Amino acid sequence: MVSTVPRDVEEVRIGPSRLAGLLGVPEGARGIVIFAHGSGSGRLSSRNNHVAAALRRAGLATLLLDLLTADEEQDRRNVFDIALLASRLALATDWAAKDERTGHLVPFYFGASTGAAAALLAASHPDARVAAVVSRGGRPDLAIGALASVQAPTLLLVGSLDGPVIEMNERALAALRTEKRLVIIPGASHLFEEPGTLDQVVRYATGWFLAHLRG
Repeated sequence: MVSTVPRDVEEVRIGPSRLAGLLGVPEGARGIVIFAHGSGSGRLSSRNNHVAAALRRAGLATLLLDLLTADEEQDRRNVFDIALLASRLALATDWAAKDERTGHLVPFYFGASTGAAAALLAASHPDARVAAVVSRGGRPDLAIGALASVQAPTLLLVGSLDGPVIEMNERALAALRTEKRLVIIPGASHLFEEPGTLDQVVRYATGWFLAHLRG
């Protein structure tokens, strides 16, 4: 599912590769949520834009970013190159720290599917400044070797109908050494397409980010 660009965000380009992003900064924001999309998704995803719009209404800035260029996406190896995706996420975090619109904001990560692994790998680096991470239907197992080094409080959200991914997240939960929580959302499948399930993601994610807002 793809949406058009929301009216309360602006197009930005980040880094040498000119990665495409959508930046929204509500008045009085103190934190910024940087999105790491899963394979086959991007900054125009209707699901991620639904979550991002709710976060902006809660007073958090959002940056929805395509971690690969259009040419890079043609090579499926890049889509599952978690180290590459994590490096792009770190690049976006540095960009946000230097931009005059966002430099004062506390950074958070919101990752979906493979993007969750990229978010956790980026958060595991010793110089990572991210204050909290939320994973939606994530594959944190793809970064299992790095999870013990993650210091940011991490919330794992999984649908109750997403059996194999539940097990992957349970293994990741055991590997994390930081503040952590696994929430299984009733009646939700991998993409949280069932009525009301994505709104539960919004509620849990918003609460997690606001609870860990500092700086």
